[in-house]
Amino acid sequence: MVNLSVNIKGLALKNPVMTASGCSGFGEELADFYDVSQVGGILLKGITLKNRDGNPYPRMAETPSGMLNAVGLQNKGVDYFINHIYPRIKDYDTSLIVNVNGSTVEEYVEVTEKIAGLDKIAAMELNISCPNVKEGGMAFGVSCPSAEYVTREVRKVYPKTLIVKLSPNVTDVTEIAKAVEGQGADSVSLVNTFLGMGIDAESRKPLLSTITGGLSGPAIKPIALRMVWQVSSAVKIPVIGLGGIMNATDAIEFFLAGASAVQVGTAIFKDPFIPIHIVDGIRDYMKRHNLNDITELIGGLQM
Repeated sequence: MVNLSVNIKGLALKNPVMTASGCSGFGEELADFYDVSQVGGILLKGITLKNRDGNPYPRMAETPSGMLNAVGLQNKGVDYFINHIYPRIKDYDTSLIVNVNGSTVEEYVEVTEKIAGLDKIAAMELNISCPNVKEGGMAFGVSCPSAEYVTREVRKVYPKTLIVKLSPNVTDVTEIAKAVEGQGADSVSLVNTFLGMGIDAESRKPLLSTITGGLSGPAIKPIALRMVWQVSSAVKIPVIGLGGIMNATDAIEFFLAGASAVQVGTAIFKDPFIPIHIVDGIRDYMKRHNLNDITELIGGLQM
């Protein structure tokens, strides 16, 4: 037997494969297909203080080797989550991680305080990198002072594992990573989507109502992999890698680059079983290479 369990600064995962926020709702959609206890963790859909209707349609578009999205953090607010969704999912036998968003630092803090009281939420992912909202989101993740400020204030009110989700739409992602590490982040996850655009040549109109949106999928994997490698070399806290992971080989590349765990996102739209296939594929790879523990892979890139 090989050991796939990892610990992200107090966040215990039975295996290092999680679903990325926004790609499997609150886990209930996946539970229609299989036992979600087979994945290491579920990053729940992004939550804000108040109800958000999201952006107008169209807000998703297929691109070569990926997709654009501009959903805009549609959700019914943190109180609705606590009263109606949390009771339905709290007993899933996997780690539940809430993705927290805000338009102001005060909103981030207020949502965090509410989430902190939920016993079955194992950790929080602080999203300072969403490119699809007009206020907040990516604005906090593109400069060191703003990233430091929101991380510091949230850290004051959140006692469990705090993961900060970083934006790739910056000049030097390692500087942002070091900034949030210095303010108490337990881990960083990267990358969020890249700011992109699509045009319908026949109608001469944008594919998205918002004109620009977030690019995800296999197209971004080489850039995401490079950023994970850079950040894992720059910080001492664990790194969670995501961006274009479609199979076990992709995930293993992220481990070799320094990621302690991975998130699978866009691939779930193609096949909801892919996270399970990735877990099985990692186990098979380790057996073939006579590896007993997943930690033997992390940062194992031969230079």
